[in-house]
Amino acid sequence: CLPVWWISVLIVCLSSPLAGREAWNYVEVRDGAHMFWWLYYADCQSVQSRDLPLVLWLQGGPGGSGTGFGNFEEIGPLTRDLEPRKSSWVQAASVLFVDNPVGTGFSYAQNPEAFATDVSTVASDMLVLLQSFFTERTEFQSVPFYIFSESYGGKMAAAISLEVTKAVSQGTLKCVFAGVALGDSWISPLGELVLRGVLTRSSSLLDDFGLQDVNAAAAAVKQAVEQQQFLKATELWSVTETVVEQNTNGVNFYNILTQQPDDRLSSPDDDFISLQTRRHLRPLYRQSLSELMNGPIRKKLGIVPQNVTWGGQAEQVFSSMSGDFMRPVVDVVDRLLAAGVNVTVYNGQLDLIVDTLGQELWVKRLKWDGLPAFNQLRWTALDDPASPGVTGAFYKTYKNFAFYWILKAGHMIPADQGPMALQMLKMITQQV
Repeated sequence: CLPVWWISVLIVCLSSPLAGREAWNYVEVRDGAHMFWWLYYADCQSVQSRDLPLVLWLQGGPGGSGTGFGNFEEIGPLTRDLEPRKSSWVQAASVLFVDNPVGTGFSYAQNPEAFATDVSTVASDMLVLLQSFFTERTEFQSVPFYIFSESYGGKMAAAISLEVTKAVSQGTLKCVFAGVALGDSWISPLGELVLRGVLTRSSSLLDDFGLQDVNAAAAAVKQAVEQQQFLKATELWSVTETVVEQNTNGVNFYNILTQQPDDRLSSPDDDFISLQTRRHLRPLYRQSLSELMNGPIRKKLGIVPQNVTWGGQAEQVFSSMSGDFMRPVVDVVDRLLAAGVNVTVYNGQLDLIVDTLGQELWVKRLKWDGLPAFNQLRWTALDDPASPGVTGAFYKTYKNFAFYWILKAGHMIPADQGPMALQMLKMITQQV
């Protein structure tokens, strides 16, 4: 039985101005593999939605829900309390949230074989969904289409963007693909680990002994990756995080200025899958958000199967992808750049799990022919829209590549620095 206040909130949600400006549906992308999408049409006073771009948002994990966390915690029109979000991306674009891979959020797998095991399958599944979406919503076939992502969503976004580029050129997908933005993205996992000790030590969160411990743990991961033992590398990556946690007294991987909540700290009874679920999926399925999604939102949507619970298969999603988790996709980014796709990298200053130093490391190793000229450029400061005169970010761009350094933000940039993230969106989509 829902509390009275939840019922009141639901009524407000259903009767809000968003009514008629949203759409959602399921697509069966493979036998037994069902993916859920939720669209918000752009809501701008001065410009009609058909004149604004379409943005696909991809969450991390793998197993984090875009329709839940990305929507209600970061960029959607309403907050978790169903109040209007001042920095919602719907002001500048129509936003499409998709729960992927299969089994994430309201998406679901009917059998164990339906879960994706690698990013290639994730990309092919998304292509099927997008073909269905653009066929059903023909009004979006002629507007600029961007893919924005966060965390592991960036790894998926890179692979998906390559499939989209191929499909558009072959005529099997009708859309105007305008670019991909990789936010705090898991593109080169090893690079992130190698520099994690350096960042933590320079932030006075490790002493020399702790730095030695972290570097030794990272070296073991490096060896496993070099030997192409990616499942072992994922397990050792989990060990490395435990070493960091123990030596920093529980630093929060999502923001180095805070402490890890007690319920995410390692336990002797945890295997590495349950431990990583505790650390990196639980924040995306916090209790208050789960109550919202499995209560009022589920009732509002009206199409979620009775046996499907929002987030109920998240751990299985991560487990199925664990053998592919540590595999880099830097080569995919190179292929996108070579194909002329607009690629943006953006990262939060306070992120530890995907630290900016690690992002810069793999960027400097790109084979893209524009890299030497890009490296010679100085960055440009951007004012924080919420605090004029205060620097909120730096950026630089050359040809079809751009990098944004977002200050005072951790892993979830739109949640930490909403106005700055919205400004970046407008710049990338050429609205300012």
